[in-house]
Amino acid sequence: MVLDNDMLGQIIRRYEGAHFAVHRRLTAMFRDLMPEELTFEQSATIRYLRTVETCTSTELADVFCVGKSSITAIITRLFDKQLLERLPDEKDRRVTLLRLTEEGKRTADAVELQIQEVIAKYMQHFDEQEALAFIETYEKLALVMSQPPGDGEEQERE
Repeated sequence: MVLDNDMLGQIIRRYEGAHFAVHRRLTAMFRDLMPEELTFEQSATIRYLRTVETCTSTELADVFCVGKSSITAIITRLFDKQLLERLPDEKDRRVTLLRLTEEGKRTADAVELQIQEVIAKYMQHFDEQEALAFIETYEKLALVMSQPPGDGEEQERE
């Protein structure tokens, strides 16, 4: 089913309004939760590393949609704070893998717990069905957005 242009425009405006309000408020709250020695971007990086265990700087740049130089600066600061370590890839010595130190894991876990507490305050306003519908829809949007442009468009129109 294809949305007509008027309905699509209304939905996009509603999405933008809701997204901006939620994003602004959550970002401000998360910034307040960060340990003083970490920026919001550094915290997001260690939280991502906590979930994947090891990755490359290129992967981080792709995940956060930033340039390699921005990621390099974040990695260097986290390395200097002894929150992550750089390891040579055993399969390809030209590749450097990034992994959290034990202190990095503790910091990521502490920040994650604080974030969960903040989000839980808002999620309690949803019943289980609403919460699942919300996250499943949001995950679908994330999946569609992670596809190369044009993938699946032809199938959607048929």
